[in-house]
Amino acid sequence: MAVLVEAKNISKSFAGVHALRDISFELCSGEVHALVGENGAGKSTLVKVITGAVEPDDGTLTILGELAARLTPSQARALGVAAIYQQPSLFPDLTVAENIALAVESKDIWRRVDWKERVKLAGDVLVRAGAALDPMRTVKTLSMPEQQIVEIAKAIGAEAKVVIMDEPTAPLTDREAKSLFQVIDNLRAQGAGIIYISHRLEEVTAIADRVTVLRDGETVDTLPVQDIDRAKLIELMVGRPINAVFPKRTVPIGEQMLELRGLGSKAARIRDISLSVRRGEILGIAGLVGSGRTPLAETIFGLTPADSGEIRIGGATVRVDSPRAAIASGIGYVPEDRRQHGVVLEMPIFANTSLANLDCVSTGGWIRHREERELAERYIGQLRVKAPSPYAKARTLSGGNQQKIALARWLAIKPRVLILDEPTQGVDVGSKSEIHALMMDLAEQGVAIVMISSELPEILGMSDRIAVMRAGQLAGVVNRDEATQAKILSLAVIE
Repeated sequence: MAVLVEAKNISKSFAGVHALRDISFELCSGEVHALVGENGAGKSTLVKVITGAVEPDDGTLTILGELAARLTPSQARALGVAAIYQQPSLFPDLTVAENIALAVESKDIWRRVDWKERVKLAGDVLVRAGAALDPMRTVKTLSMPEQQIVEIAKAIGAEAKVVIMDEPTAPLTDREAKSLFQVIDNLRAQGAGIIYISHRLEEVTAIADRVTVLRDGETVDTLPVQDIDRAKLIELMVGRPINAVFPKRTVPIGEQMLELRGLGSKAARIRDISLSVRRGEILGIAGLVGSGRTPLAETIFGLTPADSGEIRIGGATVRVDSPRAAIASGIGYVPEDRRQHGVVLEMPIFANTSLANLDCVSTGGWIRHREERELAERYIGQLRVKAPSPYAKARTLSGGNQQKIALARWLAIKPRVLILDEPTQGVDVGSKSEIHALMMDLAEQGVAIVMISSELPEILGMSDRIAVMRAGQLAGVVNRDEATQAKILSLAVIE
């Protein structure tokens, strides 16, 4: 097989901190080469080197046989490199067809646009991507999984030879992920090479040909996938064995804390939801994308207020018509999209931590900065956030650490009910285990937890009961000891 990408002895430092140290990596045509490691291991920096976003301090990079010195993003694209990131980089006010056109059409600004051909081309590459999307839809109307599919279609349309996929299945259902794997097989058959980054290790062992493990900016090992299993991968990634990714333990279940009675919202497209969660209980919410899981969470938190039914907290009916009212009632909400809604990327850690509970660090409208900093330091220590100081901006943190800061914001209000929407999406296995352990600590303290997850192992591993959503309604509730993947899926998909 021809070598498409060859990185030799790549090193890169930022402000004296080694992000990459003497990294060597190779991608061949027709190969899926998985790149794994904890957040902060150096995966993103290596990808930025290959895409021309970052220039290495030392080492050489060869792409399709051409030595890529002082590589720029435009040069990388011209060489056939396409990157599909976890957070889609699309223009929200343009249509799907227009976004695809930006990647595949001629850059001659004076040519006339053949709109009919543009829409046809977009439709063709969407079919090749395994998607049934209308090319004329505006991107801002698409769900996260649909936006991810558009990104994949852009790479296919551009006839990319080197395709980098960074957590591509994070927002996808199992069915959508299977379609993506078929697309990957098609790309591989056409001679493209795929660099596949994922924290879902079962995917890595299922589709990769080789695996390179990074830790602390260095290469730990590169192995054929048949020579490695999940347990070995985890040990290589974190430097120690992890016995339980889902550290579920028995905790006392107390009185009813959250109760929904016939809850409905036309705006959220949910109706007649009746559920309860007790102190110390973790209620998992399962269902396919579009089933109403996130809209239910947004209704409970007052982002899309209910127009029927009632919400009861601690036995008392509460009116939750805004997030302010939800917070006053003791409800916290960590949303799915942490970069857009979970943390304010340009604000420092200390400001993010106190944002939902400014009353505890202010007097007469004036913030007591020392107390705000001490609050942040407490949660940085408690949640083991890897950050140089409370003054570091949230955007400088890895995905797992951003998620911990999003959690810290809501822990600061001392919630009675905590809603976690995809709490471990896109984080490494070490951070995932830490977040799960934190959930158990909160349950032991009597917090009622509602956990939404697309990962059935997480739902089955962490929930005391599982509520399954389908088409905006509650399809059923299953106790932990009765729950299986087959039962959950049958409730999610059978009409």
